[in-house]
Amino acid sequence: AMFGATILVPILVNSYFEGEGLSVQVTLICAGLGTLFFHLCTKLKVPAFLGSSFAFLGGFSTIAQLDTGIFADMTMGEKLPYACGGIVVAGALYLILALVIKVVGVKKVMRFLPPVVTGPIIICIGLSLAPSAVNNASTNWILALIALAVIIIFNIWGKGMFRIIPILLGVVISYAAALIMQAAGLTNPDGSAILNFTEVASASWVGLPPFQICKFDVTAILVMAPIAIATMMEHVGDMSAISATVNKNFLADPGLHRTLLGDGVATALAGLIGGPANTTYGENTGVLELSHVYDPLVIRIAACLAIIISFIPKVSAIISTMPSAIIGGVSFMLYGMISAIGVRNVVENKVDLTKSRNLIITGVIFVCGLGFGDGLTFTVAGTSITLTALSIAAIAGILLNIILPGNDYEFDESSDL
Repeated sequence: AMFGATILVPILVNSYFEGEGLSVQVTLICAGLGTLFFHLCTKLKVPAFLGSSFAFLGGFSTIAQLDTGIFADMTMGEKLPYACGGIVVAGALYLILALVIKVVGVKKVMRFLPPVVTGPIIICIGLSLAPSAVNNASTNWILALIALAVIIIFNIWGKGMFRIIPILLGVVISYAAALIMQAAGLTNPDGSAILNFTEVASASWVGLPPFQICKFDVTAILVMAPIAIATMMEHVGDMSAISATVNKNFLADPGLHRTLLGDGVATALAGLIGGPANTTYGENTGVLELSHVYDPLVIRIAACLAIIISFIPKVSAIISTMPSAIIGGVSFMLYGMISAIGVRNVVENKVDLTKSRNLIITGVIFVCGLGFGDGLTFTVAGTSITLTALSIAAIAGILLNIILPGNDYEFDESSDL
């Protein structure tokens, strides 16, 4: 269930970084190791798998486009470690929040991060990526529409396991269509080959994942770190959903502070060695509900399988042949779903937009998140710093929520969210 979504993240990031982005091998080992660390932090009690987070795609896209300060003369491959450094700091924010929750309690902390702030931020993440989906899909609209149609069909009419893995099915079936089109002698509209297997032939069967150590820069940190605000709230929702499915309150035992700690350690570790941020997966809940297998040991076995696959470069090379059009078709649904999750966050938590306070916070977040296309660049102590649109939106939303009177949000630790 996690495989299609997890490998899609490095494929998308590679499209932003012109082929010099994340490695599928590193992504898989980060998912596997991150899951094992998560289980250690949560006393081996929570049946959750950690996979690549889609929320950070907007951050990767932004860093790929940076051309100020130290990023002015960098190649795409040189920019990537700085994006990963930002992920390490985002993971550290999880650890800080976990500590604060342990000390002062979850209800006091959540007053500063209510759905009226986190929901619109998540919406902005998805909408900011929309042009990328269209650009990729336009390379071959037939393939893109096949991928999109398959995902929609299995999402709506799929039964059992098929309904839980629509992204994987969309990728596999559209890839099969690409193979048929290639065999029939068809090409992309621009005349290029639909599939290119050159790298597959040269890839070995066994090899180490191509790790790379992260680097740190204030601008890159300010791009990636604020996204953790949204993903931490997503984490709370996932833990609540898993608790409801398994009929155990994991927010109380082992505790939200421990699950956040595990997620933060997994994310920081991934960024440290050149992987994407990790997060608990919604598909996880679907599999639990369908199979009724709640033993966390099964999840740890799956994590070990992901680690084993990460040492097979041939698999990574095959995945890397994915046509841009298929990525675009999947992204049509994926980026829209990110925004839709933000809308759901607002609706399910009954955010009252008839109140001027909530309307102001939401409106300012939208304008900041979508209006500051090039961000805001300024110099501090001789260092050029760029605040991206999402960073500005997050800062504005949190500050307005603190300043404006009438914050009546109460986090219910026993609820299913």
